[in-house]
Amino acid sequence: MGPTASGKTDLAMALHERLGAELISVDSAMVYRGMDIGSAKPSPEELARAPHRLIDIREPDEPYSAAEFRQDALAHIQDIHAAGRMPVLVGGTMLYFKVLVDGAASMPSADADVRKVLVRQAEQEGLAALHAELASVDPVSAARIHPNDPQRLMRALEVYRISGRTLTAHWEAQQSQSLPFIPRPIVLCPSDRRILHKRIAIRFDLMLEQGLVEEVRALCHKMALSAELPAMKSVGYRQVLEYLRGDHDLDALRERGIIATRQLAKRQLTWLRRWDDARWVDPLTEDALEVTLKIVRGDCT
Repeated sequence: MGPTASGKTDLAMALHERLGAELISVDSAMVYRGMDIGSAKPSPEELARAPHRLIDIREPDEPYSAAEFRQDALAHIQDIHAAGRMPVLVGGTMLYFKVLVDGAASMPSADADVRKVLVRQAEQEGLAALHAELASVDPVSAARIHPNDPQRLMRALEVYRISGRTLTAHWEAQQSQSLPFIPRPIVLCPSDRRILHKRIAIRFDLMLEQGLVEEVRALCHKMALSAELPAMKSVGYRQVLEYLRGDHDLDALRERGIIATRQLAKRQLTWLRRWDDARWVDPLTEDALEVTLKIVRGDCT
């Protein structure tokens, strides 16, 4: 794991070559075909040298959820274990890592018709009536949700009316989704934040030189892409879409892209600091690979 531009792919490929590890991508942008430059997807040559699973499995106009990632990742992990090999999950989508470890509540998607009925009921009977109904079917959620919180009240009732199961039951099911193995989390992060920022700027400039704008333009010609699609909310792609709409010029695109990537790295680090059992490795040190190998083998306490 690690913030963007910290060198995760290179280190993972080295683990593949040194240990024969099988790599599984944990990246919400790399799952999409055609989104190569902006996602910093390994090149065809790199993938030939060190194949990554869960890359290029969706079209950009198709959704892919964290729950789907967990299901797919567990299937690949089981397959790799069955072959007697070591799976190494590499990427920067922290939500995917969290859902993999903690499980995913199988919540039903929002239903516009059910929500309209609940809105009308709230207008006619008041929020107190909704809270009383929730208390009768799901007292645990009712005790947790404030009677004057319409959004959470209606979502809890919506889940129950759609699925026939309470919000509490869905969350309890999530807690039972224990992993059949013990993960060994490793965080790759430069000790000098200024160097990370410099890497981010250099990499975004390289993306623009490699044709990031042309990549997004080609995708837009191929299919109807909007800023609301999960794929187009990825850092870099969102800023290019704004540029193609005429919202700003190329210089502003570069500035916005670099700033957004720095903000992404900051959010990633916030997630990573919560990983109590993670081992941190500085990629700027000469022995980063050897330290990582020791952690993977369990030789380092």
